[in-house]
Amino acid sequence: MRFKIDENLPVEVKALLVASGHDAHTVIEERLVGSEDSLIYHVAQTEERVILTLDLDFSDIRTYVPSESHGIIVLRPRSQDKASILAIMDRVIPLLATEPIAGRLWIVGGERVRIRE
Repeated sequence: MRFKIDENLPVEVKALLVASGHDAHTVIEERLVGSEDSLIYHVAQTEERVILTLDLDFSDIRTYVPSESHGIIVLRPRSQDKASILAIMDRVIPLLATEPIAGRLWIVGGERVRIRE
């Protein structure tokens, strides 16, 4: 699976995804830091990548229609410290093998995952 990792996530998220066999690019590596969400969305769709972010703006299904995307994952940990984010990623990575992401919005919280099509 191919991912576009937003600038608000620690670099270790990329390492976790790559170690699990995924292709991951970061907004930082691609010099898109500070870019509008719409540009990041457009680049991710052009590259056929799933957006992975903490940014709640990407959960607005009127602006970022899940069925028109390659997938969006919005992480909602209780705390946005590195340990909490990496812990939530430990829950997300196994789901990637069992749940389709293309055309869907996943909102991953502390105890549950909500999936919208």
